[in-house]
Amino acid sequence: MDSTLFQFLDKLKNNNNRIGLKNKSEFDLLNKQVKTYFQSVFDHHKNIFDWDNVKVFRIYRDVRFSKNKSPYKTHFGIAFHRLKPNHRGGFYVHLDPADSFIASGFWDPNKDDLFRMRKEIEMDHEYFRKKIEGSQVKKMWGEMKGEKLKTSPKGFDREHPANDLLQYKQYIFSKKVDHKTIFSHEFETFIIDHFKTLLPVLNYMGEVLNTNLDGESLL
Repeated sequence: MDSTLFQFLDKLKNNNNRIGLKNKSEFDLLNKQVKTYFQSVFDHHKNIFDWDNVKVFRIYRDVRFSKNKSPYKTHFGIAFHRLKPNHRGGFYVHLDPADSFIASGFWDPNKDDLFRMRKEIEMDHEYFRKKIEGSQVKKMWGEMKGEKLKTSPKGFDREHPANDLLQYKQYIFSKKVDHKTIFSHEFETFIIDHFKTLLPVLNYMGEVLNTNLDGESLL
């Protein structure tokens, strides 16, 4: 990818209106560049991660219910979706001149999935901690992140030794990426090396979500 991508996004951020995207051909060229790059990443590594598809999100914002009426996003978001129902969790790349990052995990689990994940942690929290606090995960990603409740979720013991994990509403890992890495030849390697370290976590939770509390398959 070319560094003109961030130059374009900076200009758009400073002039986020219909006039700001008057040079549509410039956007179309950069959008195609991003799509081509990440389609190549997908094609090269889809079998490792059991990816189903890759999506580059539209730059147009839905402003119908927002106080912010700026018509355009000032970043590119790229999501790698896995083959469901066997494989769960997702991978994401965020390209923003001011805040680029990669991420993986469970961003918005539905009510049933979140309950099942919490029950598994309740029953076997030491194994889950071992997965998310492994040396390679820590080295590559640091601590797990995500929105949390202020207290234990309903129906769970607030004195449980894994109450800190049960409070999570999301189970996410993210890492900031600098401009030099993004526009280097090593960016794809950087992405894949980081994503690989989280495969054991995602695959484990995928197995959990595909079984009931007795460990019987739901598929």
